[in-house]
Amino acid sequence: MLNFDERAIKIMAALALVIGLIGSATILGDAISNMKRGDRFVTVRGVSEKEVKADLAVWPIRVRVTGNELAEANRAADEARKKVLAFLSANGIKPEAVASQDLRVEDRQAKDYEPGKASFRYLAEYTILVRSTEVDKIKRVSQMTDKLVAAGVVLASQGNWDRSSPQFIYTQLNAIKPEMMASATQSALEVANQFATDSGSNLGSIRRATQGLFTISDRDRTSQGEGGDGGTAGVSDINKKVRVVVTVDYSLING
Repeated sequence: MLNFDERAIKIMAALALVIGLIGSATILGDAISNMKRGDRFVTVRGVSEKEVKADLAVWPIRVRVTGNELAEANRAADEARKKVLAFLSANGIKPEAVASQDLRVEDRQAKDYEPGKASFRYLAEYTILVRSTEVDKIKRVSQMTDKLVAAGVVLASQGNWDRSSPQFIYTQLNAIKPEMMASATQSALEVANQFATDSGSNLGSIRRATQGLFTISDRDRTSQGEGGDGGTAGVSDINKKVRVVVTVDYSLING
C-alpha cells in the first residue's frame, strides 16, 4: 500500500499535468484565433502618374543616293551630307550636337537574289546623328526638312514607318522615383482605409508590398502600339507621362 507521502506526490503530479494541458489548450486557442485574424486582409493598388518633358533629342537624319559608279555614289553622298550639315548650322544646331556620321555603301548587283534586276549598281546611305538637349529646337528644325528635299536631298526611312524623325527621351526618372513611390503608396493607403471603413473593420499593418515597373509613354499617343514598356515606344512626343503602380496587402482587424 502507498503511504501518505507517495499518494500526495502522485496527486500533485496529476494536478500539474491537468494544469499544463489547460495552459497548452489556452495557448493553442490563442494561436488559432490569431491565425484566423491574420487571414483577414485586403489587397489594394495605388497609382501615381506624372507629366514630364523630354530632356534629350536623338535625331538620325538618313540621306540616300544611287549611282552606277562607286566614285559617283560616294561623291553624291558627300554632297548630300554637306547640305544636311549646312541646313543644321543655318537653323542654330551647333556642330557639337552632331554625334556621328556613318556612310554605308551597298553593291546591289552583288546580291545573289537580284542579278540583273537593279537599275543602278551602288546605293549609298549617309546617317547623320544629332544628339541634343535643346529638344524644342530639334522638334522645330525637324519639321523643316522639306527644305532639304527641295535642295535635292533624298531622305531615307527604315521599316514601314519613318524613323528619320527625332526621338524624344526623358532621362531623369531616378530623380522623381521617390516622390512617385510615396504618392502611389499614399494612394493605396487611402483605398485600403476606405475599404476597411466600408467593411466595419480597422486597418492593420502592411503584410506585403510589391512595386510594378515605371513606364514612360508619350502623353499624346499618335500611333498604335506606343507605350513605355521598352524598345522605342513612347519617343515621338516631347511631353511624357510617367506611371507606376504599387500593390499592397493590409491586415484587417475586427472593429
